[in-house]
Amino acid sequence: MSQYFQIGERALWNPATSVAQVFLRAAESLTTLTGLPSGLGSMEADECEVDIDVFSAFVDALIYRYARSNHVIIRFLMEGFTATAIVLAHRGGGRLPAPASSNDPGIAALTELSRQHDRAMVI
Repeated sequence: MSQYFQIGERALWNPATSVAQVFLRAAESLTTLTGLPSGLGSMEADECEVDIDVFSAFVDALIYRYARSNHVIIRFLMEGFTATAIVLAHRGGGRLPAPASSNDPGIAALTELSRQHDRAMVI
């Protein structure tokens, strides 16, 4: 069984149910770091509507927080979710200015990790 993250009828990602559940719970948890809503709707009938503008702002704030943090554990905890979220934002046409404006080697690594995630994320 799988779930769909989508914008209208356009599917962005079709992960297994357990992966979708973990991703949604991680998003909910990470909203506390940004003070912003995630832009991810609730999973209804195996579909999660993504508000791409809200989601992009949330992801960009996570990237910015990641870049500002010197705490290795918080960065590790954020990496997997954020790399996956970058892929979703790009697939949905979202705008993410934080990576473009950062010279942080960690951001470069995060961007590369998102490329790896993109190849593994079924649509």
